[in-house]
Amino acid sequence: MSRVPVRGVVSEGVRMLREAGVGSPEVDAETLAAHVLGVERGRLALVAMVTAEQVGEFRELVARRAARVPLQHLTGTAAMGEIDLAVGPGVFVPRPETELLFAWALAQLEAAGHEHRPVVVDLCTGSGALALAIAHARPDVEVHAVELDPVALGWARRNADRCAADGDTPITLHSGDVTAPRILSELDGRVDVVVANPPYVPVSAELDPEVRDHDPHLALFGGADGLDVIRPMVATIARLLRADGVAAVEHDDSNGSQVAELFRRAGFLGVAEHPDLAGKPRFVAARRVRAE
Repeated sequence: MSRVPVRGVVSEGVRMLREAGVGSPEVDAETLAAHVLGVERGRLALVAMVTAEQVGEFRELVARRAARVPLQHLTGTAAMGEIDLAVGPGVFVPRPETELLFAWALAQLEAAGHEHRPVVVDLCTGSGALALAIAHARPDVEVHAVELDPVALGWARRNADRCAADGDTPITLHSGDVTAPRILSELDGRVDVVVANPPYVPVSAELDPEVRDHDPHLALFGGADGLDVIRPMVATIARLLRADGVAAVEHDDSNGSQVAELFRRAGFLGVAEHPDLAGKPRFVAARRVRAE
């Protein structure tokens, strides 16, 4: 079977993706090549030659990526923390920025040193990314996750089943609306940490084709100002948290101060705005008032 150098094939993919306006052509071409070859991207340089069949598969994937199909839909996975999640059509693809929210949650759990078994709730879980990453990192924690969209919930169940089969502490998935007055009422006053990556994009926002054409709109848009879900969700968070419990909510980079004010008006203390690695406002954290 004839073989060709992998370096030249990847270079061809980079050129195609660059011409198509893909933002990270080198990373994407290398990731797709590694996917075809069944190796980690960091070990791609150790592969010298590829078969004609592999070249054909790679070119097909590059062509789809050039048509702005999300990279994660082509590989079938997205990372969060130390786990890989199955993703595809019908579920929001986790973003690297949300790793900051995940790291914040772990830091809160570590700092608190709970004498009881900590309880974490992930609102608008989507693929289950935050909930499952937390359960993987902290097997001692009781994790609940809520999702409204039945298609996304199906992806979350698939990921949860796989993580449990791999030995992680199982999480509890709930089908429901995070803005409903009695959602998770059985957990009222028991939750130590709430995290949420809700729909928060203003409907007028201009989005890349990968987002606009492939992420489910139910997971993206939060009304005219991006706060239609976050506003009522703050009341849900306040009800769920125990005294001194903490919460963090990811938001559009235009809404940091508005989200912080929503928490202040609800009586939270220690409200803090957190930027992402690019310096843009990314999530707001707050602490529930201690009971008198």
